[in-house]
Amino acid sequence: MKNPNGYGSVVKLSGNRRNPFAVRKTIGFNEKAHPIYLTIGYAPTREEGNIMLALYNNDPYDVDAVKVTLKQLWELFKEKKLPKLNKGTRSSLSSAYNHTKKYHDTKYRDLKSFHMQDCIDNCGCGYSTQWAIKNLFGHLDKFALELDVINKSYAQLTTAESIPETTKIPFTEEEIKMLWEHEKEEWVDSILVFIYTGFRISELLNIKITDIDLEQGTIQGGTKTNAGKNRIIPIHSKIFNIIKSRVESGQVYLFELDGKKLSSYLYYKIWDELMEKFKMDHTPHECRHTFRSRLDSAGANKKCIDMLMGHKSKEVGERVYTHKTLEELKYAIELITS
Repeated sequence: MKNPNGYGSVVKLSGNRRNPFAVRKTIGFNEKAHPIYLTIGYAPTREEGNIMLALYNNDPYDVDAVKVTLKQLWELFKEKKLPKLNKGTRSSLSSAYNHTKKYHDTKYRDLKSFHMQDCIDNCGCGYSTQWAIKNLFGHLDKFALELDVINKSYAQLTTAESIPETTKIPFTEEEIKMLWEHEKEEWVDSILVFIYTGFRISELLNIKITDIDLEQGTIQGGTKTNAGKNRIIPIHSKIFNIIKSRVESGQVYLFELDGKKLSSYLYYKIWDELMEKFKMDHTPHECRHTFRSRLDSAGANKKCIDMLMGHKSKEVGERVYTHKTLEELKYAIELITS
């Protein structure tokens, strides 16, 4: 049966080819009245060529987009979309891409959910990396839809290992009392600063002496979220002398090791030794949880708690530190009396 006008055709090419049938469509004529063909693709059999032609006519797509491989789409995504994402997401997606090598040269339009799932299931890593790969394909699918490379997202059909539930256990009053009894021992002061400021480990280790105002009694620091960046934390009276002593030491960062900025990796080693020494079982992040719990138990204002924690809140609105606001934060933090 002859195809309708403008539908296109499947023709057999000469020679010994893997895909000898060209799927094409006439899009115009040159000055000699010869047809100008748009090549849609190549197929191993006439039947498959006709299927390709039917799919094209049902959903016409950009021919260049048909040829885009996973690798090419990633390179374009890296140029157009990746810079707009935060640093942590950029790093996570870039690492996840390394686990998709098996399909780098596969046309993205040909990737289905089981290919993506294959990358997730066989990455040889835990839930964090698995979710990063799933997230990567989610971003790429969205980008591919924008470019008309695909007309359906398969990433949403993939699954990754469940994120384990974690129970954050705050330090007990007895444990905090024990830490004060050993305050002068090396690095114990760092745990106390964590507990009375609520900083994340990356935030505290990034604090420079220049971020501390002893006269005002404040520390400025924080990263991660817009609500948490460069937030101001009043120095609790119980740790003021600890902070003052370190400020007067002449170092660049609040916490250093051998005159150099302390990395999270090295601090975790220090932390583990301290936990073993005092027979405690906590993570640095549980200091932050302890800080929040103690503020809440002391009846601190919800708005102040969110500002101190660097959490986005309907009650906070725009984060402007007026004299009144700082006094309110100091009042809130001093509600912690032990």
